[in-house]
Amino acid sequence: MSKMLPIERKNKLNKYLIVFFISMVPLIELRGAIPYAVGFGLPLLPSYLIAIVGNMLPVPIIYLFARKVLEIGSSWPVVGGFCRWCMEKGERGGQKLTAKAGRGLFLALLLFVGIPLPGTGAWTGTLAASILKMDFKSSIIAVMLGVILAGIIMGTGSTVLFGLLRMF
Repeated sequence: MSKMLPIERKNKLNKYLIVFFISMVPLIELRGAIPYAVGFGLPLLPSYLIAIVGNMLPVPIIYLFARKVLEIGSSWPVVGGFCRWCMEKGERGGQKLTAKAGRGLFLALLLFVGIPLPGTGAWTGTLAASILKMDFKSSIIAVMLGVILAGIIMGTGSTVLFGLLRMF
């Protein structure tokens, strides 16, 4: 078994911290954190778990407070436009979910978060669930399962893509 030098251990820890923090950034989330981890040669499973935790950490806070903060902030001069944009994005996401889902809102939210497309993810999905006044527990579970699904998709895609790139 090879011994890791303290500087190598610190560099690896720093990369894991970057994975954690990237996964918390709105619109980037786990969809950017996992490719970063794979691209820098970090083991997939620990990177996947760290990215899930980082992506899920803000979710309850978003559900409970984001709508209220955005409503208050939309009247402020400097950040009002951004707050209104976020509210509109959440409302559009909620309308799309409702239109497609009907009574299957839980599954629609899971898939909305889980299929890694631009503008979808835990932040937008949670804001949409909050705007739609979905049940807190159901929303959190649907978002968590969606994040797990997105992580599987991104982990598989990143591994294949970087594997092919390393062949050349």
